Amino acid sequence: MRLLWGSGRRGRARFLLMAIGSGLGVACLAAVLTIPSIIAAHDARVAGREPRPAGPYNNAVYQEFRDPYGSLPLRRIFVARTKPGPTPVPPGIDRLPRPGEAIVSPKLGEILAAYPGIAGLVPGRVIGTISPEGLGGSEDLYAYIGTTSAELPQAVPLGGFGARHAWHELIDESTLNILRFTLGCIVLLPLVIFLSVCARLSGESRARRLAALRLVGLSVKDTLRVNAGESVVAAFVGAVLGVVGYLGVNEVMARVGLPGLHWYPADGRPEASTVAVCLLGCPALAWVVGQFSARRAALSPISVRRTGERKPPKRYGTLLLIPGLGVIGGYCVLSVMGRDPSGGSASSMLVPGAVLLTGAGLVFGLAPITAWLARRLGGVAKSLPVALAMRRTEVDPGSSLRVATGLVLLVFGASLTQGVLVELDQVSRRTAPVQEYNISLSELNPKQRQRLAQVPGVRMQLLAYRSWTPMDGELRPRLDLVVATCAQLNETTQWAKGCVDGKPMQLHDANAAYPEDPQPGDRFPFATRDGRQIMLTVPRDRVDMSAYQPSVFRTAALLMPPSLMPPNLADSDGTLTLGSDADPATIRSVLDGVGAIAPTASVEPVGIVIDSLAQLTVIRSLLAVGMVLGLVIGVAAFVVSVADRAMERRGQVTALALLGARAGTLRVVQVVQVVLPLAVGLGAAIVTGWLAESSYLITGGGAVHWDWEGLPLLFACALGVLCAAALASVPMVRRHIDPEHIRRD
Repeated sequence: MRLLWGSGRRGRARFLLMAIGSGLGVACLAAVLTIPSIIAAHDARVAGREPRPAGPYNNAVYQEFRDPYGSLPLRRIFVARTKPGPTPVPPGIDRLPRPGEAIVSPKLGEILAAYPGIAGLVPGRVIGTISPEGLGGSEDLYAYIGTTSAELPQAVPLGGFGARHAWHELIDESTLNILRFTLGCIVLLPLVIFLSVCARLSGESRARRLAALRLVGLSVKDTLRVNAGESVVAAFVGAVLGVVGYLGVNEVMARVGLPGLHWYPADGRPEASTVAVCLLGCPALAWVVGQFSARRAALSPISVRRTGERKPPKRYGTLLLIPGLGVIGGYCVLSVMGRDPSGGSASSMLVPGAVLLTGAGLVFGLAPITAWLARRLGGVAKSLPVALAMRRTEVDPGSSLRVATGLVLLVFGASLTQGVLVELDQVSRRTAPVQEYNISLSELNPKQRQRLAQVPGVRMQLLAYRSWTPMDGELRPRLDLVVATCAQLNETTQWAKGCVDGKPMQLHDANAAYPEDPQPGDRFPFATRDGRQIMLTVPRDRVDMSAYQPSVFRTAALLMPPSLMPPNLADSDGTLTLGSDADPATIRSVLDGVGAIAPTASVEPVGIVIDSLAQLTVIRSLLAVGMVLGLVIGVAAFVVSVADRAMERRGQVTALALLGARAGTLRVVQVVQVVLPLAVGLGAAIVTGWLAESSYLITGGGAVHWDWEGLPLLFACALGVLCAAALASVPMVRRHIDPEHIRRD
């Protein structure tokens, strides 16, 4: 440290940059390592409030309701005392509510206060709010409602609260493992590269200084200690700054939240193990990097001082691409051949391993591939700037590793992220292009029906009724009546043939089974509002169609034109069906619109589980955070590396300027030196990343195996990175000639 502080302002500035860079990396590391803790804290509180039917208490009953409020899950626990005595109390409240009372979460309380018309969701007087101990997050919609046992037809004995595991986890375990792996690829791998770059700032000048110390009598061991000591101290100071910075960011983000994910500040505070990893892992990495980066100066100081010829990079790292690409390419070939290699424990091990090997091959193979390509291009180049850039890249290809690796891994990880989102999107919702929403007509008034048709995203509005059957316990065949036009039928199904507007017709799907297909001439009663029945006859005409199941257009249903709809049918047997596009953004928009118009109505998004939709939102948010962190790390590594290389090459640039090279020539050399390895790395990242994404989708078993829609985005990102890198490289070459930069040479 005395040598560092005695080396002048440049040494102290370098130490400060190393500490700031390490602090940024450690802050990102702490954020990634804390995400599982946030999820675990949420699930632990959710598990602690789960009602149990068995337990030491038997004086109360409960019934649970899970409904969507817009695109958010709303959970209500109705409790009723059956006899005097002690009753269990869930975490977050002091006592169970009595009949006519309710205790709600703060977010639900705000909604009830802002929209008095939805008081039907929580009948009774709100007497308090649930504290954080009883909530998964600050945006939970949760309520305990007191009532009587007579009003709970499906009541269950309440034995206590608390379970080992939450019934409704924020993210299920298998998806959480995928999330960990993806975040590791898009954040942790670039982070290791970035921290290594920060530990090797001004590597060439530091090597010359260490070689001078070695030549004046310092031992090899002490020389390595000097270099490692400087790197370790800078990394430790940066680690402390990073942890403190993350704590401040967590306090702010916990109050702002992410789409679908809100947590309390205490959840995001790092555990002791996370702090230990940050404070010890970063200095340990700096020590390892310091040991290897200074070994040449310690063992061969003469060659360092005289800038002797360097050995070409070893090509062993490139061999890692062979098994990695072999596995992911093999899965892609099997899919092209029509075979389905999805499922099985082998795929769950081979694909992640192949992805890691491919990513490592990109990192370690970039330097030898760049050196080989530079040698080839330099031999045939007719342009002076290109020849200078290629020769410099050939001599020192290791610098390209520091400049380009972070951004290359970012593009590679972006491909994997796209694959994860596509796969989760397939399992979280139905793959049909049309989404239906069913709402009972008895829960809507005429004004609400009109407003629902105007909700943004809603394409159509249909009515459906079921035939009446007496309540005598005997099973009788029933008929579904769908009031719709042929245009609405064609828009909602895969295909339909033989539909004629203006006449009733029976729907028939040859691929769908119906145990008691109604025959032409059969008559079915439909209830009316005045308590009577209208008899409808099954027609002979029918429509052959194929519907996206489940759907309101099911086989054996009766398609009735709106102009011939029987009047005054009972709302109790009717359903309003809304139709929209099936992309997640539209679904959330429609659900939010329905919740604002008819908040007390029960909405059934056909083929969708609201919890899965909420989980997909959380995963998207976390992956977006990971991509932002990866982008920050990649850009920071690029900026630091380019600036460091420009500072290191000042002597060479000055020598070329004294020999007569123009400023424009030097700038072109700088740009080409940066763009070439970056273009090679990004091209390889797009190809290998897309193959890795495809192998993940193929082994996932979903309907989508080839993400063609994601390729233009990757190419656009790579092109943007290249343009930004080229523009950022231009200012690194100055016009000013300072002989001091080459005095010692």
